[in-house]
Amino acid sequence: MRVIFVLSFIAMALIHRLRARLKSSFDSIRNEKLKQNLLQAVPFWVASLATGLIAVLYTKLFAFAEHGTTFVFHHCGPLLFVISPLCFILSWWLVKRFAPYARGSGIPQVIAAIELSTPRYKDKVGKLLSLRILVVKIVSSLVMAFGGGVIGREGPTIQIAGSVFRKINQWLPKSWPKISRRNMIMTGAAAGLAAAFNTPLGGIVFAVEELTKTHISYFKTALFSAVIIAGLTAQGLLGPYLYLGYPDIGRLSGTIFLGVALVAVMTGLLGAMMSRLMLYLFAWKGKFRFNYQHLLYLAICSWIVIGVAYFVNENMMGSGKELMTTVLFTHDKYSPWYVPLMRVAGPVLSFTSGGAGGVFAPALSAGASIGSTMAGWFRLSDANTNLLVLSGMVGFLTGVTRTPFTSAILVLEMTDRHNVIFHLMLAGMVASLVALVVDRHSFYERLKYQYMHDLLKEDPVPEPVKEQNTGLSPV
Repeated sequence: MRVIFVLSFIAMALIHRLRARLKSSFDSIRNEKLKQNLLQAVPFWVASLATGLIAVLYTKLFAFAEHGTTFVFHHCGPLLFVISPLCFILSWWLVKRFAPYARGSGIPQVIAAIELSTPRYKDKVGKLLSLRILVVKIVSSLVMAFGGGVIGREGPTIQIAGSVFRKINQWLPKSWPKISRRNMIMTGAAAGLAAAFNTPLGGIVFAVEELTKTHISYFKTALFSAVIIAGLTAQGLLGPYLYLGYPDIGRLSGTIFLGVALVAVMTGLLGAMMSRLMLYLFAWKGKFRFNYQHLLYLAICSWIVIGVAYFVNENMMGSGKELMTTVLFTHDKYSPWYVPLMRVAGPVLSFTSGGAGGVFAPALSAGASIGSTMAGWFRLSDANTNLLVLSGMVGFLTGVTRTPFTSAILVLEMTDRHNVIFHLMLAGMVASLVALVVDRHSFYERLKYQYMHDLLKEDPVPEPVKEQNTGLSPV
C-alpha cells in the first residue's frame, strides 16, 4: 500500500511538472506567434498610412489642376487651344521617357503585377510598380488634367498604392517575417481605392471581385486593417465626406425597375463598346513608326476635346464629377442628347493618348449623363431621375470593368443611399450580361494581358499564365 502511495505521488509530481513544461512551451509558442503576427502587420499599417497621405495630396493636386483648367477656360478660353496639345504631349513624353508602364489607368498593371508576383518575375513586377512609377503617374496625370483631359485619379491611385505597398515590402530586413508579395500588392490596391473614393467596402469588394486569385481568408486581416487605416487617414485630412453626397431618391415609382433595366442595357453596351474602341485605337497606334505621328495624334485629340468644350458644352472636359453633382443635386436634371456622346468620346481621346490617367470617374460621369438623358425622355420626377443617374453610373462602369458588385457598392457608398441597393445591383448584373454581347472580357483584362505579353515576350510564358489568358490576344 505504501509503495502504491509513493508511486502515485511520484506520478502526480511528474504529471504536474510535465504540465508546467507544456504550459511554458505553449505560452512561448503563443507569444512567438503573436510577435510574428504583429511584425507581419506593421508593414501593412505603415504602407496604409503612407497610401492615405499620398492619396490626399494627389486628390488636392488633381482638383487644383482641374480648377486651373476651368479658370483658363472662363477667362481666356482660346488659350487652351495652345495649352491643351502641349499638356497632352508632355504627359505622353513623361511616360514614354521615364516609365512606360505608368501610362493609362494603372489597374491593369496592378492585376498583371499580382499574377507575376513570383521570385522568377520580381524584376518584371518592378517595371509595373515602383517609386518611379508613382512619381511619373502623378505628374503625367496632373499635366493631362490641366490640359482638359477626360481622365480620373482613382485608377492611378490604385497603382500608386500598389507601388507603395511593394516598396515597403522590399525595404523589410531579411530577418523580418516573410510576407506574400501578392497579398501585399492586392491589399495595397484595395487601400488605394478606399482612399481615392472614401469607400472602404468598395475597396474590399474590388479586391475580392477583380484582383484576388487567393482565398480571402489568407489575408483578410491585413486587407481590412489596410483599408481602414488608408481610409481613416484620408478622412482625417479631408473630412468625413461622401464622394457625391446625398441625392434625393424617395417616393420612387413602382415601375422604376423597368427604367433601371433599360438604362443598364444601354450603359452596359456603351461601356463595352467604348472599351473596344479604345483597344482598337491602341492597336492602330501601335503601327505608328515615327514620333511625329504620335505628336499629330495627340494634338488632334486635344483640339477635339477643347473644341467641343469651347463651342458646344464645357462638360466635354475633365473627370466629370461636376456633371454628376449637377444632375443629382440641382434642378437641371436632364442632359441634352449629345452630352452622353461627349462623355464617351472624351475618355477615348484622352486615354488613348498614352499619358497617365484613369477611366473610373469618366465612366461614372458617362453613365450619369446617359441616365439623366433617358430620364428626360420620359420626364421623370427628381427622385426617379436620380435613381436612373445612379443606375447609369453602375451600368457604364460595369460595362468597362465587368465588376457589377464593385460598381454597385462604390456608387452606394458614394451616396449613402442604402434603400436602392437592389436597384443598383440589378443595374450591375444586367449591364454585365449585355456587355458580353460586345466582348467576353473586360477592358482591364485585355490590357493586363497586353502588359504581360510585353513583359514576358523575351521569356517563355509559364503554363498557368497561358491557361489564364486563353482566348485573349494582344491589343
